[in-house]
Amino acid sequence: MPVEERLNKWLSRMGVCSRREADRLIEEGKILVDGRPAVTGQKVSEGQRVVCGGRIVGKAGEKEKTPRQVLLAVNKPRGIVCTTSDKDRAQNIVEFLAYPERIYPIGRLDKDSQGLLLMTNQGDLVNKIMRCGNGHEKEYEVTIDRPVTEEFLKKMASGLWLAELERKTLPCKVRKTGDKSFSIILTQGLNRQIRRMCEACGCYVRTLKRVRIMNIHLGNLKEGSFREITGEEYRTLLAQLEQSKSLSERDLRLKNK
Repeated sequence: MPVEERLNKWLSRMGVCSRREADRLIEEGKILVDGRPAVTGQKVSEGQRVVCGGRIVGKAGEKEKTPRQVLLAVNKPRGIVCTTSDKDRAQNIVEFLAYPERIYPIGRLDKDSQGLLLMTNQGDLVNKIMRCGNGHEKEYEVTIDRPVTEEFLKKMASGLWLAELERKTLPCKVRKTGDKSFSIILTQGLNRQIRRMCEACGCYVRTLKRVRIMNIHLGNLKEGSFREITGEEYRTLLAQLEQSKSLSERDLRLKNK
């Protein structure tokens, strides 16, 4: 390892959690370095002992080896949270799966939502998928408390101002699938976005299920189950990420001209 490495990056590389989650755990005082609470932006050097959430991660640089790369498609049930925070007093997805290797979710599905969640121990993959500017598609099936009208579909598709977030949603694809149900494809990930969008249209979400992230489909995966993403499915995902990265870099160059 380098002489010094940022703690959040090291934890991500060792498959403990994402960099963002590491920063949150550091702020909550749940990560210790040599017995002392870590601080935001801290670096670790060879031989320092790291403890996360009461569990020993190990000593930086000591027999250090990168864990086997894992990427899972998970069908998250309702009632399970995607963070390790205690504030929800609910079981988190890591505890629920009890996977034999350290993995963590890429992004989130809120407690009341269900469906496709990607989990991994690859920090770089998390960063690539989470970059909102890359416009990665995520598809959801939603039911609401009143009939789906053409006016509702047009409002949802054209973009809505969300007062609580002081943001307008990007245009998206929306399709009616039943009297009170619809399918929606987003390319951004604002907090509780679909629920907020529906509320802005005067209705409330009854059920919300994510069924696709980019080329990864939920398919017939049973609730509470998971499968490993490998082979052509994995290679296609990486190719799409590389393509979106190239497009983002091109757009940035054009913008700076």
